[in-house]
Amino acid sequence: MADTYSRVNGSEGGVGRFLGIPIVNLLAIVILSRGKCGLSACTTRYLVAMATADLLVTIIKFIFNRIRDYYFPGSFLNINPVCNVILVLRRAAGDCSVWFTVTFSFDRCVAICCQKLKAKYCTDRTANVVLATTCILLLLKNVPFYFAVEPGWIINNVPWGCYTKPSYYIEQQWMVFDWFDTVLTPLLPFALIMLLNALTVRYILVASRVRKGLRGQSKGENHGDPEMESRRKSMILLVAISGSFILLWLVYVLHFLYYIISGKNPKDYNDSEYIFVQVGAMLMNLNCCTNTFIYGVTQSKFREQVKSALKYPVTPIIQLINKQNN
Repeated sequence: MADTYSRVNGSEGGVGRFLGIPIVNLLAIVILSRGKCGLSACTTRYLVAMATADLLVTIIKFIFNRIRDYYFPGSFLNINPVCNVILVLRRAAGDCSVWFTVTFSFDRCVAICCQKLKAKYCTDRTANVVLATTCILLLLKNVPFYFAVEPGWIINNVPWGCYTKPSYYIEQQWMVFDWFDTVLTPLLPFALIMLLNALTVRYILVASRVRKGLRGQSKGENHGDPEMESRRKSMILLVAISGSFILLWLVYVLHFLYYIISGKNPKDYNDSEYIFVQVGAMLMNLNCCTNTFIYGVTQSKFREQVKSALKYPVTPIIQLINKQNN
């Protein structure tokens, strides 16, 4: 069930469009790792993992793949075994980027909706175990892609190029694996994130009404409630990150459903269908750089840390100029 995104090798986007993404993600990793954004250690761990996965996707997909194809077509990166390894790593990084969003959503759901389980689950150690386990399982899941491609030509007994085997599209085991791959990413995460968000938001709204009633706010009195304010900020961050994922992957999911229901060969797509597919690919890739901007919009302390980071290399120069002037 291969789609027009080239399920195995990938063909999304160009180089120049995404060159700024590594810098943005690296900045987010550095700032979040310092732990000065007012977030719990557990939440920070998930956010750093998400930013790292996005960074790896960008490096492997857009730098290794696209720069290799456009500027270094005859480099060692085009040797078949090396190309196969890059393919497995690229797909694993993409899956991690998606599933780390799921693990983050689940962690926030537990932290907000399950107070008894929160103390045991929402810890730095648990986050490390969950993230490491998820990463290892997804890497193993993508190992079969190493055997789904073959060299395009052999020069001096060295295999070059990575091309999808024709059997990938016709043999039953590969078709089953392709279905499994698509369901695992992004259909299942898509459903899980919407479910977790719905449960979390519903709990916060119900708890907010109850606490307002107990504190007399339903009668117009205005009392600060630090607990609800903390939950509100957590909900905003969760909904912003999860909602961004859903919106940016929605076109991809709709195209997959269209492909399955219509049974139309992607080679026979008309202009509007082809544009729809390319828009879906662009939005899917854009998911690798949106989280940093979400942090900046929803987290005031993150914005302060960004300003400090940008001022840091300039401050010594300004101080040196001031000394010379004095």
